[in-house]
Amino acid sequence: MNMLRHRGSKVEKIKQLDFFPKVQESFKQKSSVGGTFSVITFILILWLIYTETSYYMNSKFMFKFSPDTDINAKLKINIDMTVAMPCSSIGADILDSTNQNAFKFGSLEEEDTWFELSPNQRRQFDNEQHFNSYLREEYHAVKDVLWKSRYMSNSGSLPPREDKPNRPHDACRIYGSLILNKVSGNFHITAGKSLNLPRGHIHISAFISERDYNFTHRINRFSFGDSSPGIVHPLEGDETIAKDSMTLYQYFIEVVPTSVKTFLTSTETCQYSVKELSRPINHDKGSHGMPGIFFKYDVSALKVHVIQEREHVGMFLAKLCSMIGGIYVCSGIINSVIQLMGNFFLCKWMKKNENVATLEKYKIIVDEKVKNNIPDVVPLVT
Repeated sequence: MNMLRHRGSKVEKIKQLDFFPKVQESFKQKSSVGGTFSVITFILILWLIYTETSYYMNSKFMFKFSPDTDINAKLKINIDMTVAMPCSSIGADILDSTNQNAFKFGSLEEEDTWFELSPNQRRQFDNEQHFNSYLREEYHAVKDVLWKSRYMSNSGSLPPREDKPNRPHDACRIYGSLILNKVSGNFHITAGKSLNLPRGHIHISAFISERDYNFTHRINRFSFGDSSPGIVHPLEGDETIAKDSMTLYQYFIEVVPTSVKTFLTSTETCQYSVKELSRPINHDKGSHGMPGIFFKYDVSALKVHVIQEREHVGMFLAKLCSMIGGIYVCSGIINSVIQLMGNFFLCKWMKKNENVATLEKYKIIVDEKVKNNIPDVVPLVT
């Protein structure tokens, strides 16, 4: 019992150590003006707490650059495109700057198909083409929205055909993923199958007539690295119709390694920019070359770091407390000023009314004296 009493006395002493002065209820003056200010202040504080909390939860993405020192890493390329020529008439190949054929690390699948899309496929492809073209033009204006909404490209996932045409296949779908050396290279599709030689490779196209060349192509998917939300691939959704059979299509691609770190995931991927060039092949006019589709890519020496950040919780709480305290103090000052002015004018008005009432009372007394002939002995004002 003595220990409990002793412990209780210490608790009471601690309770008495209150550095904040308290005003007793008997010294508080309540008014309708003060109650109105209290309600308005309470509503304003709740609204600001909600907006500040929403801003704190709405994280932001920071973009930083640094030299890419991971020279031993591999480069993944994802391809899904359709060329308006049978698979037996074309060959797809990748050759990097080290003169190594990329198909040593894997192979792309070839599938005979029809270049013309079915109505349901055409609707979806047109929608994706329109949306991707908008993103390519307005990416810098909407990039924050893309990253925050975790937008993921759906290109390449066309629905199955509603019906199959009653004619032979006239196109070839080339798709798949390859793991390449992280150096510049050239992915190309030309007429004839490729044949590897000790010093390179060739495409055998002697048995294919130039009148049968048709490098009309549609790109459903063309990306580097693993999929990551917020990244736009410029070539996806492109469809090019060849007006001349002997045409060379070139795409110059700059691949930028990208590291994406969010609160939930961490991904190593790539972005790229592209420039397009097409020209007809006419040896008589001095336009030399080989007709086909060429993707020449190079890897940037800089790496982009996309980091999702949020304000520190201590800073958020400090801002919240300072905001609430500031509003509380300001509302108290405004309330005191208004009440002081109100009391001043109210007292002046009451004093004026008292003077008017005194004059009226004096007049009534004078009238009574005159009426009743009362001498001026009695005081006029009581």
